[in-house]
Amino acid sequence: MTSVPTPIPSRTQYVLDAIKHRILTGQLTPGQALVETELAAQFGVSKTPVREALKTLAGTGLVVMSQYKGVTVRMVDADMAREVYDVRMLLEPEALRRAVRRGASLDAARTALTRADDATDTAERSLANREFHRALYLPCGNPLLGRMLDEVRDQAALVSAVAWAASPSWEREAGEHREILRLALAGDADGAARALHAHIASFVERAFPQATDQVTDQAANQEGTA
Repeated sequence: MTSVPTPIPSRTQYVLDAIKHRILTGQLTPGQALVETELAAQFGVSKTPVREALKTLAGTGLVVMSQYKGVTVRMVDADMAREVYDVRMLLEPEALRRAVRRGASLDAARTALTRADDATDTAERSLANREFHRALYLPCGNPLLGRMLDEVRDQAALVSAVAWAASPSWEREAGEHREILRLALAGDADGAARALHAHIASFVERAFPQATDQVTDQAANQEGTA
């Protein structure tokens, strides 16, 4: 018998969405403390929905709960970036390849790309870019693959938010997005997948070069022991 997920109470969902939005748009920065009483006062709710929202955010990897430090926004470093983007590079291009091969509609990706181009601030652009990537992998025909990518989606967005704050690069990424979508709409599944892989790899290389060095070193060590 299949279990049905327990729905999140509306107040908890409201707080969850609000805190997540603040984290992914840089209003709450990595390492910043999230105090239940302060958040409850800000949102006009009791501490219970705040506590439940923070537990959910900890499960998605956006916040860290510590017995000694309390709850803080997750720190972003080269190790985290490498782990998250490794998963994306392994799974996301294959999901797009499958979506193109099965002739899935990419209208949602086109709409998200237009929203990103028309965005008036970083927060709006970031959210549109997230929707663009999701619209590429979600119609892959394998719901489990889509859910796996959804699980790292928020963490990838946190990495992007930190990188953009240090060195905005959305104009270059927008051009890469347009090329990925062009190839996908032309039915070039392999070309679109390669372009998407290069897009994801180049971002983490620019933003976190230490992560790239670690991947290179690991590959060299594996070759030496083969």
